[in-house]
Amino acid sequence: MAKLEGKVAVVTGASSGIGEATAEALAAEGAAVVVAARREDRLTDLVERIRDDGGRVLAAVCDVTEESGAHGLIRKAEEEFGSVDILVNNAGVMLLSNVGKSLSEEWRQMFDVNVMGLLYATDAAIEVMKRRGGGHLVNVSSLAGKKVTRDSSGVYAGSKHAVGAISEGLRQELLADGIRVTVIEPGAVETELATHITDEEARESLGGLLQLEILQAEDIASAIVYAVTQPPRVSVNEILIRPTQQPV
Repeated sequence: MAKLEGKVAVVTGASSGIGEATAEALAAEGAAVVVAARREDRLTDLVERIRDDGGRVLAAVCDVTEESGAHGLIRKAEEEFGSVDILVNNAGVMLLSNVGKSLSEEWRQMFDVNVMGLLYATDAAIEVMKRRGGGHLVNVSSLAGKKVTRDSSGVYAGSKHAVGAISEGLRQELLADGIRVTVIEPGAVETELATHITDEEARESLGGLLQLEILQAEDIASAIVYAVTQPPRVSVNEILIRPTQQPV
């Protein structure tokens, strides 16, 4: 029997990278999966692949920075599949730059997606999970949420440090409700995030790191599956994953 048979998972930022790989991995373990992102064409392709492999899946076009949209996502999952047992808050942006370049719109976007989007979806999911008597929140952070470097990551790191603090707060708040909380902190992963950086200096600062054998999205998906398939007595609170060759 698949480890997640009968469970319902919602994955944000599922149109590419870690979110896409996680949705496929959870579906392979038997979970019904609601995949959410803004890019409908990408979601359509993902849904077709999961269904071709025999999985249960529903696409939801959603911008998590809109509170009503995030709440509607959770409501849609419950209406379609009857519950929300796992929420993977994966939607995120990494717009690296140094402060002093007047990129305030990019700073705002990082906090809107990385922090507020996570909170909006989590707020709605908690209500459903409490009614169900338990659940699992998985928040995808970053190595930058543990360690700040000089490589143009101060504001981004700030948003990811917030994810870590929120996750620990949630862990303590939800103990009596049977809701487990896991924060995932990847180092360098091969995703499209780096291509969104507009600051040329910041992009160049990643050059040496990206020459290493970095992590694949499937590596992070495997860690998430590990965390959510543990017995109810086991709460995996934090997983920090670096490429073997990553020095910092």
